[in-house]
Amino acid sequence: MTAAHNIAAGERVRWLPRHKASGLLVPQADFWVFDGQVVLWNHFAGDGSWVGEERADDPALARLCASSFEAAWDRAMRHSEYHPA
Repeated sequence: MTAAHNIAAGERVRWLPRHKASGLLVPQADFWVFDGQVVLWNHFAGDGSWVGEERADDPALARLCASSFEAAWDRAMRHSEYHPA
Protein backbone atom coordinates (compact mmCIF):
# COMPACT_ATOMS: atom_id res chain seq x y z
CA MET A 1 0.00 0.00 0.00
CA THR A 2 1.50 3.36 -0.97
CA ALA A 3 0.30 4.99 2.27
CA ALA A 4 3.14 3.23 4.11
CA HIS A 5 5.60 5.82 2.80
CA ASN A 6 3.41 8.68 4.00
CA ILE A 7 2.93 7.10 7.42
CA ALA A 8 6.67 6.43 7.76
CA ALA A 9 7.25 10.14 7.08
CA GLY A 10 4.90 11.06 9.94
CA GLU A 11 1.78 11.88 7.98
CA ARG A 12 -1.59 10.97 9.47
CA VAL A 13 -3.57 9.00 6.90
CA ARG A 14 -7.30 8.42 6.87
CA TRP A 15 -9.63 6.68 4.43
CA LEU A 16 -13.11 7.82 3.41
CA PRO A 17 -15.35 5.12 1.94
CA ARG A 18 -17.54 6.49 -0.83
CA HIS A 19 -20.75 5.66 1.03
CA LYS A 20 -19.66 8.03 3.83
CA ALA A 21 -18.93 10.87 1.40
CA SER A 22 -22.56 11.54 0.46
CA GLY A 23 -23.36 15.21 0.85
CA LEU A 24 -19.73 16.34 0.85
CA LEU A 25 -18.47 18.73 -1.78
CA VAL A 26 -14.85 17.85 -2.41
CA PRO A 27 -12.41 18.98 -5.09
CA GLN A 28 -11.87 16.59 -7.98
CA ALA A 29 -8.09 16.55 -7.60
CA ASP A 30 -5.61 15.93 -4.81
CA PHE A 31 -4.38 19.18 -3.32
CA TRP A 32 -2.24 20.88 -0.69
CA VAL A 33 -3.06 24.21 0.97
CA PHE A 34 -0.13 26.41 2.00
CA ASP A 35 -0.40 29.26 4.49
CA GLY A 36 -4.13 29.54 3.89
CA GLN A 37 -3.34 31.37 0.66
CA VAL A 38 -2.13 28.94 -2.00
CA VAL A 39 -3.58 25.72 -3.39
CA LEU A 40 -1.30 23.28 -5.18
CA TRP A 41 -3.31 20.80 -7.24
CA ASN A 42 -1.74 17.42 -8.04
CA HIS A 43 -2.95 15.78 -11.24
CA PHE A 44 -2.79 12.03 -11.84
CA ALA A 45 -3.45 9.79 -14.85
CA GLY A 46 -5.95 6.95 -14.74
CA ASP A 47 -3.18 4.52 -13.81
CA GLY A 48 -2.22 6.62 -10.79
CA SER A 49 0.94 8.12 -12.25
CA TRP A 50 1.56 11.78 -11.49
CA VAL A 51 1.21 14.03 -14.52
CA GLY A 52 1.79 17.49 -13.07
CA GLU A 53 0.73 20.21 -10.73
CA GLU A 54 -1.12 23.48 -10.90
CA ARG A 55 -0.78 26.40 -8.48
CA ALA A 56 -3.62 28.73 -7.54
CA ASP A 57 -2.84 31.87 -5.50
CA ASP A 58 -6.35 32.48 -4.23
CA PRO A 59 -7.07 32.83 -0.49
CA ALA A 60 -10.83 32.27 -0.99
CA LEU A 61 -10.16 29.03 -2.87
CA ALA A 62 -7.64 27.97 -0.22
CA ARG A 63 -10.27 28.48 2.52
CA LEU A 64 -12.84 26.51 0.53
CA CYS A 65 -10.40 23.62 -0.01
CA ALA A 66 -9.37 23.60 3.65
CA SER A 67 -13.01 23.53 4.74
CA SER A 68 -13.75 20.68 2.32
CA PHE A 69 -10.77 18.73 3.63
CA GLU A 70 -11.84 19.16 7.27
CA ALA A 71 -15.36 17.93 6.51
CA ALA A 72 -14.01 14.82 4.77
CA TRP A 73 -11.37 14.23 7.50
CA ASP A 74 -14.07 14.25 10.18
CA ARG A 75 -15.94 11.42 8.44
CA ALA A 76 -12.89 9.37 7.49
CA MET A 77 -11.46 6.44 9.44
CA ARG A 78 -7.91 6.07 10.68
CA HIS A 79 -5.54 4.06 8.51
CA SER A 80 -5.25 1.42 11.24
CA GLU A 81 -9.03 0.88 11.10
CA TYR A 82 -9.21 0.62 7.31
CA HIS A 83 -9.52 -2.89 5.86
CA PRO A 84 -10.34 -2.87 2.14
CA ALA A 85 -12.75 -5.52 0.98
